[in-house]
Amino acid sequence: MKALVINDFSTSADARAAAPRAGTALLRPGILAFEGAIGSTELHAHHAVQIVAASSPIVVVDGSGARLHGTHVIVPTDAPHRIDVGAAHGTAVYLDPETVAGAAADRRAHLHGWADMAGIDPAHGDLTEHVTTVVDDLLREGGETGTVERNAVVTAALHLLPALVREGSVRGSDVARQLGVSATRLTQLFIDQVGIPLRRYILWLRLHIATTRVMAGDDLATAAHAAGFSDTAHLTRTCRRTFGLPPSALIGTTDRDLGG
Repeated sequence: MKALVINDFSTSADARAAAPRAGTALLRPGILAFEGAIGSTELHAHHAVQIVAASSPIVVVDGSGARLHGTHVIVPTDAPHRIDVGAAHGTAVYLDPETVAGAAADRRAHLHGWADMAGIDPAHGDLTEHVTTVVDDLLREGGETGTVERNAVVTAALHLLPALVREGSVRGSDVARQLGVSATRLTQLFIDQVGIPLRRYILWLRLHIATTRVMAGDDLATAAHAAGFSDTAHLTRTCRRTFGLPPSALIGTTDRDLGG
């Protein structure tokens, strides 16, 4: 699935708590990234691991009140935190902790501290380049190269899943049956070759479908239903738990592009 790149991103007041205020956004399975001004936030937590690279030092306060100061910060999964001092420009990357890259980032944060992520300079390059740099570095740490030749079963599943997701609930065992493999085999292939468990890939695919439908003109309720969410509240809960953000943070845009 191609990445969804949103240009001229602007959050609502509600979304301002955890993402850059203006710039660009990118969404692909297991990854949400923003680039733009980074503002201060209230105390919050989200399931995704967050990596922030800022043009000037930011101050992040954890749940115990400890203050971290630096231009590169990793916030581990489900960790209460707030941004006390932001920056005029920066990149924020959210990684699903069940992906290879996300697990490596979370491990790095716990082993070496939150202020220990280098490798990208938000003043140079575009958002896609920054995300690629971060993910490639983390995949190497996790022992992955990101260049594994894709198994035919995985390719078939990737083609099949969008239609199944739009129809509603999707069970891995049903997908495996249609492809003629065991559920265990399909799950392992997804982790090895896509870098994310099948059930989590399905969740991110729903978010991607909902976002593209809203940008195509659907209201939030119609888009949520089209993506297989039970209702708007279900979509909102998913966004908030995963990113600490409402759906408007993903879809509040008038200019967009689909990129690889």
